[in-house]
Amino acid sequence: MADKAIVALLINDTSAHLGAYYPALASCEDVSEVILCDPSQKHVATARNKLGDKLTRVYDDPQKLFKKEKPDMALITMEAIQSPAAIDLALENGCPVFAEKPSCTNIEQFEALVQKADGKHLNLMLALANRNNPEVKAARRMIRKGTFGKIYGIELNFIADQTRLTSKSYQAGWFAQKKCAGGGHLIWLGIHWLDLGMYITDSKITDVCGFITNVGGQPIDVEDSAALSLKFDKGFLGTMTSGYYTKRGKQSLIKIWGSKGWLEMDYSTGKHLQWSLNDDKPGTIHKFEGPIQPRGYTPCVHAAVRSVLEKEPPTLTSHDSLQVLRTIYAAYKAAETGQTQSIPVN
Repeated sequence: MADKAIVALLINDTSAHLGAYYPALASCEDVSEVILCDPSQKHVATARNKLGDKLTRVYDDPQKLFKKEKPDMALITMEAIQSPAAIDLALENGCPVFAEKPSCTNIEQFEALVQKADGKHLNLMLALANRNNPEVKAARRMIRKGTFGKIYGIELNFIADQTRLTSKSYQAGWFAQKKCAGGGHLIWLGIHWLDLGMYITDSKITDVCGFITNVGGQPIDVEDSAALSLKFDKGFLGTMTSGYYTKRGKQSLIKIWGSKGWLEMDYSTGKHLQWSLNDDKPGTIHKFEGPIQPRGYTPCVHAAVRSVLEKEPPTLTSHDSLQVLRTIYAAYKAAETGQTQSIPVN
């Protein structure tokens, strides 16, 4: 196993979060070089500026790239409708994948990709960057230690701005088209909190019911609002509110109750993690005193690179990625049919 990784960056005109991925790759000491595939060459100049000498070669066709190169990891950020073919190509060429979510427009596409990844003993990891946040890791450790006892319930809220939906450019973009994105707020932003709900509690969602709608009435064919009821494999229940509601900014909350106390992560007030235990004196609130940096895409990408170099376990596996997508597409089906959907767990 090499000490440093060669990363193939597969993008196109409408790639998301390039402004986060460039500095993440540039700052990663475990990346020796980046090979770019940009069919239109739209982003090449910016990539050269942001990546510097790490950008060693540029291709206009992913087939050509994989014919000539043997990267250690492919970082793929494309529209959901375009991602499956690119992911399949990377896996077919024996390359682990770090992919911008949602990476599919239906669950059958991702099921097939995970099956291929398993067959080739490769990891297919979605870019669910919040798992790497320090307070998230701390909350998970406390729950796994039994600090809060048996988990009774969980509340998940992820709210962003309705304002973006009023933009003509947004309405014309792939995020606003179900055929290109697979869905709306739930699959683009809510996915992060559904994943954290399972990650922090070390439990999988097995059943979901709920509703989705376009409450703001903007000319888009994806949901801007979702409300879900959730059942987890450890027996507790939860709720999820996912929507574009505010004028500006985000409001997000995770709250978990257990037999020995509760914890809360209220990002809209800057209270990244606080908790209370039943044995405390009334009114006692503990606060996470550790650093809240690094966070976001940079540590997530760095961790993914280290995992393909076998320097640490992956932040999430192919099946972790599959589970959250199964949950979302089951939620869409539940909303469409009016019937609770069961979600396979493996």
